[in-house]
Amino acid sequence: MNKIGVIGAGAWGTALAQVYAAAGRDVTLWVREAEVVTAVNERHENTLFLPGVSLDERLKASGDLGDVAACDVILLVTPAQHMRSSLADLKALLDVQTPLVICSKGIELKTGLLLSQVARDVLPEAKLAVLTGPTFAIEVAKGLPAAVTLACEDEALAQDLQDMLGLPHFRPYLSADMIGAQVGAALKNVIAIACGIIEGRGLGENARAALLTRGIAEMGRLAEALGGCKETLSGLCGIGDLVLTASSMQSRNFSFGAALGRGEAIEEILKARTGVTEGFYTAKAAADLAEKLGVDMPIAAALNGLLNEGLSVDAVIQDMLNRPFKEER
Repeated sequence: MNKIGVIGAGAWGTALAQVYAAAGRDVTLWVREAEVVTAVNERHENTLFLPGVSLDERLKASGDLGDVAACDVILLVTPAQHMRSSLADLKALLDVQTPLVICSKGIELKTGLLLSQVARDVLPEAKLAVLTGPTFAIEVAKGLPAAVTLACEDEALAQDLQDMLGLPHFRPYLSADMIGAQVGAALKNVIAIACGIIEGRGLGENARAALLTRGIAEMGRLAEALGGCKETLSGLCGIGDLVLTASSMQSRNFSFGAALGRGEAIEEILKARTGVTEGFYTAKAAADLAEKLGVDMPIAAALNGLLNEGLSVDAVIQDMLNRPFKEER
């Protein structure tokens, strides 16, 4: 597997394409915007989504999905709420033996499905894996060290993908728990927004540490309810990704929460942004899924109340602080 295709030219998709092109791989990046195709191919920069980062000249951008479908492995990096339509567009062009690696993070809002479940809906025979973990796109694009979880239920495929996608400075650790890996990837964005609110409201580091810890507990409960393992969340795809995303203003979700904590309006924050703040959508998807499954997820419910049900930041904080005392498990 020498040819790598990447679908989705946001910051993360571009960073993944760059890390493999810089390693000498044959990489094709599918891009929706014609101006980005031109910028990547002629200026060697994604001026819209990853400005200021020089891209390897071997990285080729294309607006033709068929160019990516012809690759040996395809990384899916479209926003979570567009994953289904991207897969539907790819379906007629794809060889079912071509592995698909889901690199997006989220839960489909309309159905409550994890992205691997969405992929199975559209492409029942697809060979699937999930790549996720604590990564800021700009650092990966610059070739700085990072480690990720590569989750795949097929042991032989997992090994092939690890050999294909592993680099000295971009290290994939294998897991068989695709469900747990995806729950961690999705829920850490919700917890990161809540931690950002703590930052913006000036509630202190103690509060953030408590929220991180209880957030991990919520993630584990949902993973188990969906058939995954809560122990998976102790790895890169859980604690690792959460600590990174919930502690830095480089994180879209953390910075979004910080702006909310400072009193800025949701609509104005989102309007001013380039790219997708996945936690905004995942909060409702997670809250709905928790209610359906009977899983106790107070942080997700609180964020959904704030983002979608008109509750104020102060009301949400007071509701959380007034919850009954419980045993730690």
